[in-house]
Amino acid sequence: MAYRVYFGGKKRIYNYAESNFQKQVVRYLKLNNIFCFSVPNGTKLKASQARIAKAEGMTAGVSDLIVLLPQGKAVFIELKNPNGKGVQSDNQKEFERVAGNLGFEYHIWENWDEVESFVKRVK
Repeated sequence: MAYRVYFGGKKRIYNYAESNFQKQVVRYLKLNNIFCFSVPNGTKLKASQARIAKAEGMTAGVSDLIVLLPQGKAVFIELKNPNGKGVQSDNQKEFERVAGNLGFEYHIWENWDEVESFVKRVK
């Protein structure tokens, strides 16, 4: 769903479909007693805040969600707009490569079937 917002006479269109998808995914995971948390890398920060966050370990490309499962297992989930137009950035591809090389699962979800399949598999 796109929203038209006007700032200082300039029209900007914001698409919240990926955000809404992420909210639904988080709610569904929690309803199924699957612990997850978000990594708010997309948050807009002032330059001074961004420098501090980077020094504290904020890393571009980290997945949208991290799911913690029994036996010390972590799964990284990147969510893309369900309209099929979302693509991974170069930083996200690099994070996927690093996570995979370290033996972690990494998934890209852009539709509900992928979410339900994951929940059925880990329950």
